[in-house]
Amino acid sequence: METAALAAADKLADGIIAYDVSDQLVITDAFLLCSAPNDRQVRAIVDEIELRMRQAGASLVRREGEREGRWVLLDYLDVVIHVQHSEERTYYALERIWKDCPQIPLPELVGAAPGGRRSAPPAGNHPPGSPWQSSPSGGTTPPGPHSGRTS
Repeated sequence: METAALAAADKLADGIIAYDVSDQLVITDAFLLCSAPNDRQVRAIVDEIELRMRQAGASLVRREGEREGRWVLLDYLDVVIHVQHSEERTYYALERIWKDCPQIPLPELVGAAPGGRRSAPPAGNHPPGSPWQSSPSGGTTPPGPHSGRTS
């Protein structure tokens, strides 16, 4: 999972988050979610994840949605990776569906894009325990050293 998360971060994926869904589903242990603002970047993220996972010895079992480039699902049995266009991410709001599942900590490098810029969160409500906090103005702010987030 860390390999896929780091690959997505290297291709500037937004809102990278992982959930332990093993108590809810028998088909996989974890979901990794991320998004990008356009179809081309979605495809670039998918390509990088597939390359790095293959280099790590992981076998891709199933891939769906590649042609449209709006929501690509990569199934590696123990982890299912969802790379979504930002519009699909907002519309389908998988974070709300899986909000009761524990969030899986990811490497610190996943939280910051190159240059130290935090990756943007998906739009909408953020589940309890999410590293993204609601600001008084109604927007979101990236997690900081005092946000209660542990690494």
